[in-house]
Amino acid sequence: MRNGASVDLDDARTIGRRVRQIRKSRRKPLPVVAGLAGMSKSKLDRIERGEVALDKLSDIVALADVLQIAPSELMRLPVPAPANGDTDSTIEAVRRAMEAVDQGLPGGLVLPVDVLADRVDQVYEMRRQCQFRQAGAALPSLIRDLHTSIAAGRDLTTLLPLTAMAHVHLTHMWLRDAGAPPDLRRQAVALARTAAREHGEVTTLAIATYGTVYALIGSGMFDLARAKLDSLTLPAVTRGTAGVVGELMMAHSLVAAFDRRPGDVAAPMETAAELAGRFGEATRTHDEFGFAFGPTAVGLYRMDLALEANEPDRALSIAADVHPEQHPWATRQAAYWVHCGRALARVRGRRDEAVMAFHRAETISPHHVHRNPMVRDVIATLLPGARGDAIGKELRRMAHRAGLPGWPGWTAVP
Repeated sequence: MRNGASVDLDDARTIGRRVRQIRKSRRKPLPVVAGLAGMSKSKLDRIERGEVALDKLSDIVALADVLQIAPSELMRLPVPAPANGDTDSTIEAVRRAMEAVDQGLPGGLVLPVDVLADRVDQVYEMRRQCQFRQAGAALPSLIRDLHTSIAAGRDLTTLLPLTAMAHVHLTHMWLRDAGAPPDLRRQAVALARTAAREHGEVTTLAIATYGTVYALIGSGMFDLARAKLDSLTLPAVTRGTAGVVGELMMAHSLVAAFDRRPGDVAAPMETAAELAGRFGEATRTHDEFGFAFGPTAVGLYRMDLALEANEPDRALSIAADVHPEQHPWATRQAAYWVHCGRALARVRGRRDEAVMAFHRAETISPHHVHRNPMVRDVIATLLPGARGDAIGKELRRMAHRAGLPGWPGWTAVP
C-alpha cells in the first residue's frame, strides 16, 4: 500500500467498505474524495454504506488514485479467500514456476513439441469447460516443461508461439479468474512477450500484446494499455487471425471506456462487429489462436461497455440478442450471466432476476462469482433486501459461498 497506510482490510469484505476504511485512515473527507474521483458525494456515501455496488472499473481506479493506493488494494480478496479449496496453494505453485523460469532454472522436463502441444490443448479444454481446479493443477508443471524445452532449443519455431499463447490464454487467464495479485498476471504476460519477441512473427506478437493489455487493464494502468494498443502492428486479417484482430479492436473500446474517453469507444467495436459478421461464430475447428471470437463475444463486450457507461437497460437490450448457449466456451456462457446479473441488479424491481442470473453463472463457473470482486460487491448490495422466500435463501447461500458478510457468526466492521 502506498504512503505507508496501515489498516486491517481482512474484515472489509466489500470494495465499498475498503474505500471507507482507507479514506478514514488517510483522514480524507468524503466530499473531497468523491469530487476528485468524479462522482457525487451521495454516490460515494452509498457505496461506502453498501447500498450501491462499486462494480465499474473506472470508478475503482479513480478512487484508488485519489486514495493513493493501487486498485488491487480495493479489489483484493479477503483472508481467508472464498471458494478456496486448493486455489491459493495453486497460485503459489504457479508463482514459483514463473519465478524459476525468470531465474533461468525452470526445472522441468525436455519433451517433444507434439507432447507439449497436446498438454496445452488439454488445459485449454479444461479452461473452456470451467474445470478450474484441474486447469490450475496442470499449470505449474506445464510452465516448467515448456520453458525447459525452450532452453534445450527444441523445435523453437513451433514451441515459442505455443508458449506465448499458453501464457496469455492459460496462465494469465487462470490467475485472473483465481483473483491472483496483478503482479502475477503481469509476470505471466511478460513470459509471453519474451517468447513472442524471440519468435518475431506479427501474429504471435499481437497475441502477447493482447495479454499485456488485459494485465494492464486489471492493474488500472489504462494509459499504458492504450500505448501498447496504439503501437501494435496488426496481422493481416484472415479467418485464422480474425480472432486476435477482433479481440484487440474490442480491447481498444474497453480501454477507452475505462479511461473515460467515450468518443473513442464506438469505432473499434464497429470494426470488431464487422469481422464477427464476416467470419461468424467461432468453432473448435476454426479457432486457431484460441480467442473464440464471433458475434457472441461482440455482444458480451457490448454488454460490458453498457455497464461501464451505467446503462443497464441497454445492457439488457443487448443481452436479449445474445445467445450464450451458441458459444463453444462455458467460460463465456458464465460471463454472459454475470453481465446480466450486474445489469439486473441496477434496475428497480429486478433484484430477484439478478440473483437467478448470478446463480446460473455460479452453476456454470463458481469462480466467476465467488472470486470476482465486483460481482461479490453487487451480491453484497442485494443482501439487505433478501426475503425469506426461495430466492432470498439462495441469495444468502450464494453470499456465504462467496465469503460475504451476512452469514451466521460474521461481525461487521464499525
